[in-house]
Formats: sequence, structure tokens, C-alpha cells
Amino acid sequence: MEREMASIIYTPKDIFDQDFKVGVRGYSKVEVDEFLDDVIKDYETYAALVKELREENARLKAETISKLTGKMVLADDSGLKVDALGGLPGVWSARFAGNDATDLENNAKLLHELAMVFDLKDRSAQFHTTLVVASPDKESLVVEADWPGYINFEPKGENGFGYDPLFLVGETGKTSAELTMEEKNAQSHRAQAVQKLVEVFPTWQNKPSS
Repeated sequence: MEREMASIIYTPKDIFDQDFKVGVRGYSKVEVDEFLDDVIKDYETYAALVKELREENARLKAETISKLTGKMVLADDSGLKVDALGGLPGVWSARFAGNDATDLENNAKLLHELAMVFDLKDRSAQFHTTLVVASPDKESLVVEADWPGYINFEPKGENGFGYDPLFLVGETGKTSAELTMEEKNAQSHRAQAVQKLVEVFPTWQNKPSS
């Protein structure tokens, strides 16, 4: 019998739909967002562990919902890490300016926090993705990827979402929002993480149950 892969994805699904389904056949995707509030309501208990929290939060979501459903679960955590801010906004990327913050508000807060950082080289940042696949009978599979760049001094570009208008990609001088969707999907943190997952998933899948 085909096993279902329950998926919680807070990011645009196009990369997962295209690349993951191509690389990992025989799995259907089931949305289980109804479990979300029960899983992540304890953010405060993970205080300030920015790097560790990213993996643990994805692992928490995947393993908790896998246990609740008895199915295999793919969970993702993605966010922006700014070196001058000690890794913030990190797992709070979507709520940097408050729980109901808009992209514009989050971008404005980021620019405010970096207002006294005048050299671009000191505004280094990375978009980071952690993917965790959990199954009731296996040790969880974790893959991570970073997309390095810098935080620009003003928004540029009309594409993308979130911090894309501020995120200068590597040394290109272009923000993520100035890239086409095809260009972004070929190099972004999520694209890299999914590619890694596609490569290691078959070996993990064939490991004996614990």
C-alpha cells in the first residue's frame, strides 16, 4: 500500500511540488495545517536558541504530527539570518515586527535595526532552510541549506515576498525580488534544501525501521 507523506509547508509550494515530487515518487501530499497551533504554541520555551531552534522547531513539527497521524511528515522552517543581528530574525522572520506583521512592516523593522550599519559588507545575511522528514518508525532525516547575501539599504524589485526586496543575492548586486521565479528556484535556500533531500531520501527511506 502506498504510504502518504503528510506535508506542512509554510513557503510557496512550487519548489516542493516540482522538485520533490519528481525526485521522490510514490508519495502523495496531504495538508495537515489543522495541527499547527497545537505544535508550535510553545515558541517562548525555546528562548533565544536561534540556530538550534530552527532545526528543533522543524523537528518538533514533523515528529509531533507524525506521531499524531501515524504518517510520514515533511516539515520546513525557513527564515533570514542577519549576522550583525546575531542571527535574527531567524525563526521569527515572519513575525519580526509583531505577530500580525506584514512584509512591509518586517522589512521596515529590519532596515531600522540595521540603520547604523553603513558598510554593505557588514550587512551579510543568509536565507536558511531546514527540512525534516519524520516517520513513526525511523530516526528523522534533516537537511539544511543557506543562500548567502547582504541586506540592501532600500527595497528593490517587484517579485517574490517577505525579505526578497532587501536581500542582495551573493555578489550579484541584484535583490531576490529582482530575479525571475525560474532564477530564484534554481538557486534559493529552499531549492538547495529540496535537492539535498531528493538525493538522500531514497537511502533514508530504505533504512530498516528502528
